[in-house]
This record gives sequence, structure tokens and C-alpha cells, in this order.
Amino acid sequence: MSWVQKLKAQEHSYEHQSNRALDDHINHFKQRLLNEANLETITSMPPDKRKETIENLVLQMVSEEKIILKKSELKQIVDFIIHESVGYGPLEKLLDDDSITEIMVNGPTEIYIERNGKISKADIRFRDQKHIRHIIDRIIAPLGRRIDESSPMADARLHDGSRVNAVLPPISLDSPSMTIRKFKKDPFIMDDLITLGTLNRDMGEFLDAAIRSKSNILVSGGTGSGKTTLLNVLSEFIPVGERLVTIEDMAELRFDYDNIVRLEARPENVEGTGGITIRQLVKNALRMRPDRIIVGEVRSSEAFDMLQAMNTGHEGSLTTVHANSPKDAIGRLEAMVIMSGLQLTPEVISKYFIGAIDLIVQISRLVDGRRKITKISELVNENGYLQVNDIFVFDQTGTDQNGYVEGTFKATGYVPKINDRFRRFGYDPLQRKG
Repeated sequence: MSWVQKLKAQEHSYEHQSNRALDDHINHFKQRLLNEANLETITSMPPDKRKETIENLVLQMVSEEKIILKKSELKQIVDFIIHESVGYGPLEKLLDDDSITEIMVNGPTEIYIERNGKISKADIRFRDQKHIRHIIDRIIAPLGRRIDESSPMADARLHDGSRVNAVLPPISLDSPSMTIRKFKKDPFIMDDLITLGTLNRDMGEFLDAAIRSKSNILVSGGTGSGKTTLLNVLSEFIPVGERLVTIEDMAELRFDYDNIVRLEARPENVEGTGGITIRQLVKNALRMRPDRIIVGEVRSSEAFDMLQAMNTGHEGSLTTVHANSPKDAIGRLEAMVIMSGLQLTPEVISKYFIGAIDLIVQISRLVDGRRKITKISELVNENGYLQVNDIFVFDQTGTDQNGYVEGTFKATGYVPKINDRFRRFGYDPLQRKG
């Protein structure tokens, strides 16, 4: 063996011994914390206070035992104990990275992230499946929700509003699984979306006028297309002085608005009772004197109640639907209205749509991972039939050598009937483009 090889072997041996010593310190102080600290009190504290308290306790223990550690080693010990005792274990590193928008845990060593619309494997791991289950329980338990073998699926949210979906075996065949949809600490505004190329300035000004003139808007899009983000952005144009009621299955909307009531559905408890549905919340919202009702997403029979609300004086209301085109969105809504159990003919349902929905905004996630508003369309009555007329479209022309979609946003030339409403409110974005 050459002297270079011997030196490398010595360095490897030293690193191994150093890591083992660090692990011993971590386990030792973690055990002391479990034995001596009131973790129940600590876990009830706000996140920042929790971390500060544990850090101070660990530093005090190190000082008491007069252990000499490097600054970097001390930080590793403190961080690990915080993450494992009151944090989210190996996920903490990913949760602290603002560039990551989605975290997908398929198994102990199969963790993937989405960054800038692209999915890649993360350089973290869980110890085993029990470790994943432990973190899932830590997320779910404080919310009073249930997840076990008899109820193996659950939705939850983190303290910062990030959305979590967890699935356990036997539904998840290989391992407990978890998906976390992260949200920006500083929410997007319209200028951000224009800079990112989600839409152009003309489309932004059109949507500004639509919101201010109290148009009812349906945002349509597929999974991960940015529907909730767009809903948050549109809220910045709601004039001051109105009363808003937001309704969600899992609270995600973050409106910077004063007079707002946020309602959230509740799943059934262990006995199968106590559940509150979106439909019940929509009905209740009508008694709360709202100027606008915002439903995070319509998925079932609540669609009929939402359409009724839009038809009965709650102009300027907003909601989203999972669909891949404006016409598909209408078809989905028709199916949801039928699910309400009311014996309504297609003609009657169409009349509800005409009076309720003014605009459909289609947002899509393209093959390159970027989100774009591909259509802004008006829903009109043409000789007794529903007609979807496009006002703006994204005209995709191809992809460049790096795989990015190329194309341009275009006004179709169609002048929407809603332009009359814009003028009554003092706006005329299409005319000004002349």
C-alpha cells in the first residue's frame, strides 16, 4: 500500500470514528432530553419557541458535562435532536429550502422533490418505515385527525400552511407514503406570475378588471397546475371594504384581507360522526352576509350550492375545479350538480351556469414543468346553448433544444359580453389595447 493510500485509509478511519462519536453524543443527549425535559409542554409551544427551548436545554447539558466539541459538531447535535424530537426528522432540510415546491416520500430511501417544475431524488433518507410512520403521526396527531390501518389515508397541514397527504399500508403496498405541497413564505403576486411567464401583462390587466368588476370566475386546471396559487393572486384585486368567506377542504388560501372568515371542512371522527362537508359550509356561508364566497375547490354536490350562491347576489365569487379545458370544466360541473340528488334537466342546469359563471381561466402545467394560463374564456348563452368563447389563449409553437415549451400569449379578437360590465365599473382593458 502506498503512503497516499495509507493516508486516505487513516482519514477514512478517523472520519468513521468521528461520526460514531457524534452519533453517541446525539443518542446520549437525546435520551437525557427524553428523561429530564417536559416534552409535552415543549411540543405545545409555537415552532420557533420549541426549537429555541430545546437548543438551550441541549447546550446546557453539554456545558454541564464539560464536553469539548467543535462548533460544527455542536450544531449537528442540536439540529438533529430538534428535528427528531419536535421537528419532522430528515424532512426539515427540505422544508427549509424555499426553492422546493413538493416533497414526495415513497419509502425510507425513495424521497423525491420538485424544484422549478422538475422532479429529482433528494439526498436524504429515513432510518426505516417506522421512522416515516413516526413523522406522519407527528404531523397528523396535533390536528386531531386519525390515521391507522383501519383508516389508512389522511390529509393534514403543517404550521406554515403546507398541505400534507399521508397513506399507510395496506393501501400503500410498499411503505408508508407522504406527499407535501409546500407554499411560499411570501405569496406570489400578479407581477411575479407575469415575470415567470404564467401570463402576460394584458391578461393580468383583464383579470384585474374582472375581479374589481365582480365577475364570477371559475379557475380550471389539472393536478399541480397552480390553481390555488392563482386564486391567491387574484384575491389581491378584491377592493377593500367587502366581506369575504373562504371555504376549503384543507385550508390553503392565504388572502391578505381584513374582513374575512375562513371555513374548513372536517372529516368524520373515529365513530363516523361529526364530519362537516364543503356543501354544509357553502350553505352556512350564505347566512354570514358575504359579499364574495371563495371555495378552494368544488369536487362534489357542493357545486350546485356554489352556483346558486353566484346566482343570488354573491357576484365576484371564485372557485376552482379539476379539469383540463374550459369545456371539460363545464362537463365536470354538470356531473357534480347531478350528484346533488336534485332532479334537474340539462336545460335547467345550463341556465344555472349562464347566470353563475362569467369567466373560466384555464391554467396548465406544461411538459417542461412550467405553469401557464392557456385560456381565458367567457361562458355565454348562444341561442339557448352554452358556448365557451376564448378571449386569450397561449399558442404553443414547439419546444427549444433544452425542452422548454415555446409559444406566445394572444388575444383572439373576440370581444366578450362581460366588457359591458367592465365599463359600468369604469374598466375597459380590451378597448385600451385597441
